[in-house]
Amino acid sequence: MRLVVKIGTSTIAYPSGGLNIRRMESICKVLSDLKNSGIEIILVTSGAIGMGVGKLGLSGRPDDMPTKQACAAVGQCELMYVYDRMFSEYNHTAGQILITGSLLKHLDRMENFTNTLNKLLEMGALPIINENDTIETEEIVIGDNDTLAAVVAVASGADLLVLLSDVDGLYSRNPNENKYAELIEVVNEITPEIEALAGGKGSALGTGGMITKIRAAQLCLENGCDMIITNGSKPELLYNIQEDKPFGTRFICK
Repeated sequence: MRLVVKIGTSTIAYPSGGLNIRRMESICKVLSDLKNSGIEIILVTSGAIGMGVGKLGLSGRPDDMPTKQACAAVGQCELMYVYDRMFSEYNHTAGQILITGSLLKHLDRMENFTNTLNKLLEMGALPIINENDTIETEEIVIGDNDTLAAVVAVASGADLLVLLSDVDGLYSRNPNENKYAELIEVVNEITPEIEALAGGKGSALGTGGMITKIRAAQLCLENGCDMIITNGSKPELLYNIQEDKPFGTRFICK
């Protein structure tokens, strides 16, 4: 099984931009354990800009593009240092790949990416992928590492994409505003009704939201890959993949 896991900024960083050490340690431990079981793991991570904000001591996420890209440059170093150290504790070697969202539009880039990715997996490494925020601006503006994760899942021929977020999944109503909101456990098709349930941006440091996750699900379903949205504060739920137990919201291919 080939599994792509995407970690959102709100999952690994506090609102201040500081690293949520306990959360990251737990995620890396679970992913290492799943890898030990024979599952191929590909990690797509957000958080470079957010961690750069914390590392540089800024008061919040900047508005101008040069400062965002500078934060990404600093934060990416911090991210990879932490991932490398934590995965090394479980005897796994991490490898970094920085890509852009236009990957699917260029066959030569796609081939280079898939060749590198497959070789890393063949050699037993754990690929860690992020958008190249220091030179690319499209995803910074859109805040769309969810769709980027779907691009990676499609390009790599993954069986499943899991988006770790700050919510349990897709709800029938906004759970922050309506106590009668119910978690939707299974979605078989992205309909206008499903799209209408998504809206708004994510956390103060991240820029995504449920709408970007629905777009990611659409891309996955169109290309034969299931997708799950689940709460990143509960990384142990990833073990349900091994046992085929439900968790979060699962978007299932027909």
